Amino acid sequence: MWPVLLTSVLRHWRRHLPGTVFLVCVATQGLAVLSGTLVVSLPSGWLAWPTLGCFVLGLALYALACLRFDRGQVRSGTGDQWVAGGTLAISALAGAKLLAVPAWRSTALHDALRPLMLAMLALSVCWYVVLGFAEVRWLRPHYDMGRWATVFPMGTTAVATLSVAVTDAAAVGWLRTPGQVLLWIAVAAWVLTLVGLVRHLAA
Repeated sequence: MWPVLLTSVLRHWRRHLPGTVFLVCVATQGLAVLSGTLVVSLPSGWLAWPTLGCFVLGLALYALACLRFDRGQVRSGTGDQWVAGGTLAISALAGAKLLAVPAWRSTALHDALRPLMLAMLALSVCWYVVLGFAEVRWLRPHYDMGRWATVFPMGTTAVATLSVAVTDAAAVGWLRTPGQVLLWIAVAAWVLTLVGLVRHLAA
């Protein structure tokens, strides 16, 4: 289904799109995370190369999506603007899966993936800070269905941070505490969004 949907979506791309434009990257990196998880549990390592392909393609799609993303959404978006940062988080998570591929340890590819994964995580956190500041600067207290698209990237950033922290090849175990903090922030955002949904339905 992925190539069919991807082709259809790309044909309808235009300028000044909301945060949902990044979902093509999320879907692609989601496949990378899935196949990367299977690589370390299956006897055959052939899935490592499709995983790498999805990872690289996801980054290319992110660059294209950035050109079409309406940056005004940072100030006025209803929630899905957070996907811009969450996409980089799931990219870092995919990178962590690739670092765990046994056959690639102590190779040039492995050495190249580590700084790239850390860069993706750092950029994701930068987005997190920018979007968090925008939420405080331009308050949007009313419930919107798009707020669930805020909760998901927050959770993804927390999971990516924790996953990188426990990846032996990354050697950044100190990220465990920030990851736990981000996880509780994501839980709080989920609770607030759920409360907003219940109040909205009750009204």
